[in-house]
Amino acid sequence: MEKIWLKSYPDDVPVELPDAPFRSVRELFEHAFENWADRPAYSNMGTTLTYAELDRKSMQFACYLQQTLGLTRGERVAIMLPNILQYPVAMCGIFRAGLVVVNVNPLYTARELEHQLKDSGARCLIILENFAHIFEEIADRTPVEHVVTTGIGDLLDFPKGVVTNFVLRHVKKAVPAYSLPGKVSFKAALKKGSGQALQVVDIGFADIAFLQYTGGTTGVSKGAMLSHRNMVRNVQQTVVWQGPAYKDFDYIIAITALPLYHIFSLQGNCLTVMSQGGQNVLITNPRDSKAFIKEIRKFRFNLFTGVNTLFASLMNTPGFDDIDFSDLRVCVGGGMAVQPAVAKEWRERTGNPILQGYGLTETSPVAIVNPLGAEFTGAIGLPVSSTDVMICDDAGNSLAIGEIGEICIKGPQVMEGYWQRPQDTADVMLPGGWLKTGDIGRMAEDGFVFIEDRKKDMILVSGFNVYPNEIENVVVEMDGILEAAAIGLEDERSGEIVKLFAVRTDPSVSEQDVLDFCRENLTNYKRPKIVEFRDDLPKTNVGKILRRALRDE
Repeated sequence: MEKIWLKSYPDDVPVELPDAPFRSVRELFEHAFENWADRPAYSNMGTTLTYAELDRKSMQFACYLQQTLGLTRGERVAIMLPNILQYPVAMCGIFRAGLVVVNVNPLYTARELEHQLKDSGARCLIILENFAHIFEEIADRTPVEHVVTTGIGDLLDFPKGVVTNFVLRHVKKAVPAYSLPGKVSFKAALKKGSGQALQVVDIGFADIAFLQYTGGTTGVSKGAMLSHRNMVRNVQQTVVWQGPAYKDFDYIIAITALPLYHIFSLQGNCLTVMSQGGQNVLITNPRDSKAFIKEIRKFRFNLFTGVNTLFASLMNTPGFDDIDFSDLRVCVGGGMAVQPAVAKEWRERTGNPILQGYGLTETSPVAIVNPLGAEFTGAIGLPVSSTDVMICDDAGNSLAIGEIGEICIKGPQVMEGYWQRPQDTADVMLPGGWLKTGDIGRMAEDGFVFIEDRKKDMILVSGFNVYPNEIENVVVEMDGILEAAAIGLEDERSGEIVKLFAVRTDPSVSEQDVLDFCRENLTNYKRPKIVEFRDDLPKTNVGKILRRALRDE
């Protein structure tokens, strides 16, 4: 297939990647430990871990896993933590012991948690104490033999750590009672591992680094096997794409508000920033927008990643315009489509464009992204180095430029397959190593890719394809509308009709106002027939609106 995207991609971004600098994720962060020991690695709630401190603590945790618990090469360890300092310590420790990381959403229900732990075969679980009661419900139905619990404040400096844990446990009552016989605290695990000698385990490109579970928005959640090759190569692709963006700074300072257990933040912030000796500023609860703004005002950051709802929420919070964005060089939006109205307002108020990118769990995740400095056009960008993109029909045949079809991706970041699910793997792979993404898009003459919508979210009205993104993008341009979500409802006459859910900032906006606005901006078959106002919309913990949840109602 002709790589037509090369016609328009900047000359300083190589077509193909050079040799990989590391054989594993472990080599990646151990290189940082060796070269940037005194630099800040992770900051959270006023406490900062240097690379030297992360080196020491992660080695202690690795020794605990290997020498105390007896876990052996390739076994799975689940991490069920929000953005706190314990996450990078645990992750690095797991890899140093030659084990596999299974990332778990802390907001999972007992049913979801049981499925993921059983499916992955995880023998050890590291869990925030706030959610330990959830695990208690299903503990005896999982293969987990060892549980490490931790409090939000466990690695924070004294006295803040003690005060934080006391307030959460006894004042806010945020830690429900639980009983997990044999559980060990995170601090006790570090102490047990201290002074022990780690037996170095050989891991390389072919080994699995992460079992990264898909969101489970359709059917059963599946574990994407992301190898060390996938992750190292995708970090390399991202670094190459960034080029000299941070040349004016001693090191990168990244605002890390999206959860590290999510593939976007895991690769784009956690691993990519560490590979360059940078600092991740961890935001534990980005939904508390006022506290979020107060925290990031302390830093002269130059990397900011987010999703559309995060950008919109921040801009709607008092104090946003007091943030200093003068050092910001790279602002990336992903996880869901960035709406033009949000991108426009962000550009006007921060002076920085949102660089929309595209990827999914199965591509580690970055596959397509806009060039640095590009203004927002709605395109998701151009393929990163060593990556091909094809638009294909339902039979897997390549479509012509401009035609709409399924986006397919080929490159070193494409997963090794789904964990213990060969048929599911075969269902998404085409001959030649092409991954079917399930997303509908088109490619322009200059190679830029535009996404239309998720294949499963498409609404069919009287034989016409209606893409929810288009409707939502129009509606949020209305004054008084913050968020919108469109779904299809069955209809005897047209097959389906469009129903719109919206969140207002102005309660005087009526259903008729929305319908009138859509009449002015959308052709007849795309217009919503029903409008329902909500105080909020269901979202994943990353902030992606769950249309499925609205459909299920």
